[in-house]
Amino acid sequence: MDSIRVGLVADPAAPTAVAQRLTDLGPVDGSATWDITVVSEPFTTGSEDVDAAIGRLQKRAHQRDWDLVVGLTELPLHDHEGRHLLVEIDSDQRTAVLSLPALGGFRMHARARRAVRSLVDGMADPNTNDARRVSLPRLRGRWRLLLGMVLANRPWLLVPGLKSALVAALATGAVATINSTVWQLAGSMSWWRLVIATIASVALVVAWLVIDGELWDRPDDESPRARERSRLYNASTLVTLMAGVLICYVALYAVNLAWAYFVLDPDAVRGSVHLEREHGDLFVLVWFVASAATLGGGLGSSLESDEAIHAAAYSKREQERRDRLARDRAPD
Repeated sequence: MDSIRVGLVADPAAPTAVAQRLTDLGPVDGSATWDITVVSEPFTTGSEDVDAAIGRLQKRAHQRDWDLVVGLTELPLHDHEGRHLLVEIDSDQRTAVLSLPALGGFRMHARARRAVRSLVDGMADPNTNDARRVSLPRLRGRWRLLLGMVLANRPWLLVPGLKSALVAALATGAVATINSTVWQLAGSMSWWRLVIATIASVALVVAWLVIDGELWDRPDDESPRARERSRLYNASTLVTLMAGVLICYVALYAVNLAWAYFVLDPDAVRGSVHLEREHGDLFVLVWFVASAATLGGGLGSSLESDEAIHAAAYSKREQERRDRLARDRAPD
């Protein structure tokens, strides 16, 4: 029995990594085996209708002589009514587009594996020749999509891009930890003021990253679809940056706490602030120092890598995708 030639066209980076782990897929019913080929390239943009992506995939399938093709995109997909889509299928042309963020982010490889196997099984069936869209629930699906977009941004990879800011914050924290005025300020602050200081420092650094990196997305037009796309892009960027800055904040706190335990003499601290400086007070001191150092280090230094920061924003990757598609369509 001849094998079925299957093409997986995946957006660069994370979708390609997902696709490359699917090359061993095969039917569960013992029918014709699948010969899977992975191609890494952008094939859609968020400003276009999903039908444009279907058309590009069909063209690629004809060029490669594939029997069917599945596109794996990192973008959210929408139908003409503005509903978020998990997948769009044209079984007659044996073409499908799967939105990976719509899978929810967690256990991405396992969920993508099940989804792609189901799509290929369905399109390989000669009795199936319909075109359909699988949409997400309106409210719950939007939160699921946003979570998938944030995890697709991989906020933990922001840390290398914030390296210079983190180093500056560590230096600021090291100096502030041994400053008696800082001891007195920390000892006088209530817990709710410390919470506000933490929130304010993180929020201001995130705002600085958005402004300095020009990460805020604006809709291409005034259509509801364009505005919804921009809202999703901006929400995912803000949450991603906030998660990345919080990771740096926790790392800064841990390092400063170890530094404080190593250098501070309890008797000296006690004599300076006229308080019984116990371990709990030391945690409070480092909490205050971490907030001040995050603010000073984050706003006082340049970004280590624009590329790392831009990777956190769908709007920037969207522009790169459009540029590459324009180059591919341009004549030699």
